[in-house]
Amino acid sequence: MTNARVKFNVEQNIAYVTLNRVDKHNGLDKPMILELVQVAKKIDKDRSIRCVILQGAGASFCAGLDFNYVAKNPSMIGKFFFKLPWRKDNMFQRVAHVWRDLSVPVIAVVHGNCFGAGMQIILGCDYRIATPDANLSILEMKWGLIPDMSGMATLSRLTRVDIAQELTMTGRFFSGVEAEQYGLVSKVSDTPLIEAKSLAEKICQQSPDAIAAAKYLFKKTWKKDTRAALFWERIVQLRLLGRKNQRIAMKNGLARNEEPKSFIDRSSF
Repeated sequence: MTNARVKFNVEQNIAYVTLNRVDKHNGLDKPMILELVQVAKKIDKDRSIRCVILQGAGASFCAGLDFNYVAKNPSMIGKFFFKLPWRKDNMFQRVAHVWRDLSVPVIAVVHGNCFGAGMQIILGCDYRIATPDANLSILEMKWGLIPDMSGMATLSRLTRVDIAQELTMTGRFFSGVEAEQYGLVSKVSDTPLIEAKSLAEKICQQSPDAIAAAKYLFKKTWKKDTRAALFWERIVQLRLLGRKNQRIAMKNGLARNEEPKSFIDRSSF
């Protein structure tokens, strides 16, 4: 499927989501934000999808929020900043944090410019593979703003507070190599898409239930106290034990010189 601003296709259980506003370096406007959230919902409903690769077409991953568009469409701010009482996020936060909320792993492929909103989107992903010369910035300070698209939730899980503060308060640019040193990028590579596909294929070889459970468990327990972490370990493991995919994994693990059995589509976690 190809939308005006987001391309989406599935190959061998891997969903490819491509930001496709090339003439604007994939700067986010209202239609693109809505399409990204809609694509994420579609992925969440498709139980055959085991992994997601999120990338940008053209010269950049994403140059951030398109402030020229916002200036011409100021009503977007009020509509997207407003949060319904029963939701945890507004639309600005959702477009970035929705990737963390998916039950399948999401791999961001980063090249060219990755500023502001683009930076917060990749921070919401599970893995970030960037080119060494990628140009990144928590750029909101340039506009007299702070990161407000879930950046405060994701930065704290990935780097030290002094690094997060310095990058936020200065808005300075840094490379993919520096981002890896800060913990904001998982790996640098001259061929990030190839690396992402290799990782996705390895993930797809595992039990989809166990992969979903692992992501859910890390989300529930990361930086929690030991008692809470041990509690969620027990609960999540109990939900896995005896399921069909777990039994298939056991048979594959014990098999000798036999073709491994295929897993069924992932269950909900």
